Amino acid sequence: MLLLRLSAQDLLALNSRRRMVPHLAARWKHFRGTEASLSERTAWAESLVELAKDLVAADRGGVEMIVECAATVEEPENRNDQRLIDVVLAGRHPETHHPSFQLVELKRWSTVTRVEAATAELVHVPGIIEPKRHPALQLRECFDLFTGDKGPLDGLQVECGGFAYLHNATEESAKPLLDADAPTGIYARTYTKDRRAKLLADLRGHFAENGGDHAAELLLKKMNLRNTPLLDAMIRSRGEDTVFTLRRKQKEIADDVMEKASLILGDPDRPTLVPDDRRAVFVVTGGAGTGKSAVGLQLKARLEAAGRTVRYASGSRAFNGALQEHVGYGDREFKESFTYFSSFVTPPDPPLDVLICDEAHRLRDRTTNRYLPAEAQGKKPQVDELLDASRLTVFFLDGSQSVRPNEVGTADLITNAAKARGITPARYELSAQYRCGGSDGYVHWVRDVLGLTGNEPEPWTPDGLMHVEVADSAADMERIIRAEAEAGASARMVAGFCWPWTKPRGKGAGRWLEADVRIGGWHKPWNAYSESFCEDGTVPPSKIWSVHPAGINQIGCVYTAQGLEWDWCGVIIGEDMVRRDGRWVFQKGKARKDPETGVKRVAAPGSFDPSLRGKKPDDEDFARCIRHAYHVLMTRASRATVLYSPDEETQAYLKQIVGDVRIDGLRPTWENLPPVARAAHLPRPKRGRNRSRNRKKQNKPDKGQRPLF
Repeated sequence: MLLLRLSAQDLLALNSRRRMVPHLAARWKHFRGTEASLSERTAWAESLVELAKDLVAADRGGVEMIVECAATVEEPENRNDQRLIDVVLAGRHPETHHPSFQLVELKRWSTVTRVEAATAELVHVPGIIEPKRHPALQLRECFDLFTGDKGPLDGLQVECGGFAYLHNATEESAKPLLDADAPTGIYARTYTKDRRAKLLADLRGHFAENGGDHAAELLLKKMNLRNTPLLDAMIRSRGEDTVFTLRRKQKEIADDVMEKASLILGDPDRPTLVPDDRRAVFVVTGGAGTGKSAVGLQLKARLEAAGRTVRYASGSRAFNGALQEHVGYGDREFKESFTYFSSFVTPPDPPLDVLICDEAHRLRDRTTNRYLPAEAQGKKPQVDELLDASRLTVFFLDGSQSVRPNEVGTADLITNAAKARGITPARYELSAQYRCGGSDGYVHWVRDVLGLTGNEPEPWTPDGLMHVEVADSAADMERIIRAEAEAGASARMVAGFCWPWTKPRGKGAGRWLEADVRIGGWHKPWNAYSESFCEDGTVPPSKIWSVHPAGINQIGCVYTAQGLEWDWCGVIIGEDMVRRDGRWVFQKGKARKDPETGVKRVAAPGSFDPSLRGKKPDDEDFARCIRHAYHVLMTRASRATVLYSPDEETQAYLKQIVGDVRIDGLRPTWENLPPVARAAHLPRPKRGRNRSRNRKKQNKPDKGQRPLF
């Protein structure tokens, strides 16, 4: 749990705009499930601001304040059991230059009396019935959680201590907390308002003027809030075992699948005399960035290593294409493990041991392929084909990512299909956010803005985890995204399907792309509508646009972006979804043929998505698909999303709802990031290099191999 991460000076700027407390309250409700009390809100408004002012007064305004923070992002069984520290101050030590952290307990107490003479551990605070523990005892527990064997600071060269700050009390009124018999330790200092000069001096002793962002990023990484991108993790693990280190809920799902596999599939080296025909189904739901693919790919590695016959299926050509290209699989070895939902019209005989279905929200009602004869077309629901194909089937899906009317994959559909076979599926939900910088606040904000929740969206509040801004023009967006890509970040531009999409023109390798995406004088091509390179090898085919370096020169859409991520993502919200009179209006576009070139251009703005054209979807379904498409596009970034709309009223709304977020130091440009946050993305390996399947060697990772994700 973490409510906010900002430097002291940025926190004061946020508070001056009256957005700090509402943001903290919204995050509190998300994590705790209850409204923040008036006392909690008042404490944030008073104590956090006092501490931030003191840091600025000490000329340490760049020290990062990580508010209401737990030592790990892992949620306990009971969310109210998680031990929180009011603030972690993060910076660089002025003498050792090591990362420096101070754990802070903030108290609004003005008077403290001893409960009994025999102990200094319990004190009485006027207005509070129950005795309170000495703050140093709380600090000791948190100190042990942060620095202990499983803590985020374990094994690091850091400076760490802690203190309690009673900014309303005096040394005399808080005397029981300061007596000689009070708890001691590097985490047990206590400051009052008349000891403020000592506090400022000590803050200067703990922290240099700069370096707070580096220390904060280091802590977030160790708390597992900053993750290795999916494709980088696959490269680093060679696509074999130990692909990812799974979190609590993720690990629970993977362990349950492995246990069920051992029960119903038996030992692959000891076949039974009487075949066991039992089957099992798992349904795992979760939003974008909750680690569904991480669990699926880890399961694939573990099951293959155990000698099972496994296939990893997806409904996304872009995801499979990016995985093959970026991780370096050759065609043959890729087809041995990865496939598509449409590949099981004829079930394998014997059935697979395990079929893992990622992006299962993209399931179709029937498997159809215009290039195949009638006898090769699906005759039953696609979900039944997948259930026929294996003895143990695992489905991963997100209901907010179905973007076509013929995408029917839902948890209920799969559950009902399994029950019709006498199988009661095990259902799980992943909720912890590991994309978008770990900012579940950003993901909830996106859903509110798009009208997917029914909640009135609040203006975006910076949380130090995810950055949002609105570009002034399409050219301005391109400048921002291209600058980040050239500096070393992964970055792409995407757009709603609001312009015709022309296939490459010309013949052979010299085919060229038409600049279909046209906003005023700014013209750009969509990513190539082809299976091979165009323009003499300088333009990648659509399935690898997302990972090829030259992809920065084209615009992607939901079908080439789904399932993937970049550090920075520019999103053009086209005129298929425009703001009118305080609500979203959804439009279908009309095309005209350019008399000179014969190329289709926009006659009336709106959607040009072929799957949404004609009379196929009704108005409600049409709106749902458009909202879901932008939900996908707006959740592709891990650090920053840049928005722009060519529609004047929509652009004004975006600027209003995002607000002025360019607080000093908050914009996470690649050059502004501290070195610890600028881990270079791994180069693409050569295609087809030898990759062992490592059967029967799970739980034996190579020496030196780093746990990932």
